[in-house]
Amino acid sequence: MARNLDAKCRKCRREGEKLCAVERRAYPPGQHGQKKNTRLSEYGGQLREKQKLRRIYGLLERQFRLIYEKAAVSKGITGGTLLQNLESRLDNVAYRMGFGGSRAEARQTVRHNGVLVNGKRVNIPSFIVRPGDVVEVADRAKNQLRIKSALQAAEQRGFPEWLEVDAKGLKGTFKAVPQRSELPATINEHLVVELYSK
Repeated sequence: MARNLDAKCRKCRREGEKLCAVERRAYPPGQHGQKKNTRLSEYGGQLREKQKLRRIYGLLERQFRLIYEKAAVSKGITGGTLLQNLESRLDNVAYRMGFGGSRAEARQTVRHNGVLVNGKRVNIPSFIVRPGDVVEVADRAKNQLRIKSALQAAEQRGFPEWLEVDAKGLKGTFKAVPQRSELPATINEHLVVELYSK
């Protein structure tokens, strides 16, 4: 399985937004990162938005392309459907429920058989969670300190409206697919759609 092992903060600086947990410099990486006059072309802006979205959810290009193609053939607005598909992935749902401190940590928890969906072990991070599915931490993973600390941090942040989480039982219910208004406003998914529809 391919993984992207690049420095996390370098990606944050490239996108100009906070994607990781460490606070670093506010300018892009590299020797030319501090230039004052950097203008992006239309294509450059679309590409930056696509890369930012890929890096937020921790996907490689091919995975992201397949999710986009699935969203493009489904009914509804392509950009909104794309974000809904990304939010419905098991690794993202586990992160939103607080079973990992980051999406990468939640993905690792899923890969190491630490998550059950409707009582069955699922170790595929790209598994699509459906409304009504119950996601919980497996018994053998409930004593891990990283999961407990991640859940405490998630409780302080607050849980999204489309999830119902039982913090003491280390489980939650995926109530509904999130609407576009419930997702972060910093993402311009229409730029991604424009990029792929060329």
